Amino acid sequence: MSSAPHTSPPSLPPAAETRRSGWARLADSDLFHSFIHSPVTVIAALVTLVIFAAALLAPVIAPQNPFDPATLNLMDGFTRPMQANEFTGNVYWLGTDAQGRDLFSAILYGSRVSILVGFAAVAFAALLGITLGLIAGYRGGWVDSLIMRIADVQLSFPAILVALLIFGVFKGVVPPSLQDRMAVYVLVVAIGLSDWVQYARTVRSSTLAEKNKEYVQAARVIGVPAPMILLRHILPNVMGPVLVIATIGLALAIILESTLSFLGVGVPPTQPSLGTLIRVTALDRVSTLSLG
Repeated sequence: MSSAPHTSPPSLPPAAETRRSGWARLADSDLFHSFIHSPVTVIAALVTLVIFAAALLAPVIAPQNPFDPATLNLMDGFTRPMQANEFTGNVYWLGTDAQGRDLFSAILYGSRVSILVGFAAVAFAALLGITLGLIAGYRGGWVDSLIMRIADVQLSFPAILVALLIFGVFKGVVPPSLQDRMAVYVLVVAIGLSDWVQYARTVRSSTLAEKNKEYVQAARVIGVPAPMILLRHILPNVMGPVLVIATIGLALAIILESTLSFLGVGVPPTQPSLGTLIRVTALDRVSTLSLG
């Protein structure tokens, strides 16, 4: 009797196997296990996801575009939350400001600017800090001393003062006609320049430890250029602490942006953020109380 030929199950394409093994490793990792078994972490992640989704989908969720003059009605000004306006009868969840803008819609649109500035500022600060930290830790000598002394000097000043200094130089150099259009970019640079030090110091200390390990010494022996050693060998091994700093830095960057905009040196009123909304609302309330 002849036995039936044995057939092996069809194999997945290499790309599919890579994706499957990647998801399998993620599901089996300690990080994922700790995440799903921590209720506080899961709830915090869901809240963060809802905030980001609301900001991203602001044009769909918001009842009105608060920055389109054609949609505003001055008769809706100073409408109380969840109460009908005495002139128009319109009801707004969080009320309106002096111009009749729905505050709920304004918060959604303002969150987009604040989150965008926060991400861009963190990316700029991380890029600058990681680059300088790698160079300082790998080269050592006078290069390391120069970069670290600059970092020490900057650490002696609060971040908000550094940002205010950069804005002062910006307003003195850039013509007034271009200041509003460039304000967001200058805000990103100001926050990034005030926050790069912690990335540089962390990466430098990790680089000092990594550059003396055997895999780096082996790369040097076979003639791998220094930039390739930094990018391919050392950088992946120092990114763990950087990601932690970036996560905390995102929240701090959003707070700093809101503070600067509240002080009137951040995002212009034509591109409102959360800080600008607080500032405008506070001024409206003060003017109302003074008139009353």
